[in-house]
Amino acid sequence: MTFLNILFMIISVFIIILALLQSGKSDGASGAITGGNLNVFADTKERGPEVIISRITMVLAILFFTLAIIIHFLISR
Repeated sequence: MTFLNILFMIISVFIIILALLQSGKSDGASGAITGGNLNVFADTKERGPEVIISRITMVLAILFFTLAIIIHFLISR
């Protein structure tokens, strides 16, 4: 159980770091507030390292939620 908790924390830290490394794909909330050109469905392609970071983030997010469910069931027993 302790191993799963440590693994859960490590995955959490990596997800935060990878999310911060990803580049923004739009103006975000500041563009919506100031009336900027906010195109949510813009066709932006990721290239090079952006694709790798995006895929690693997706895999870690799936591991994160799977581990959260496993830890929940182990604690509730």
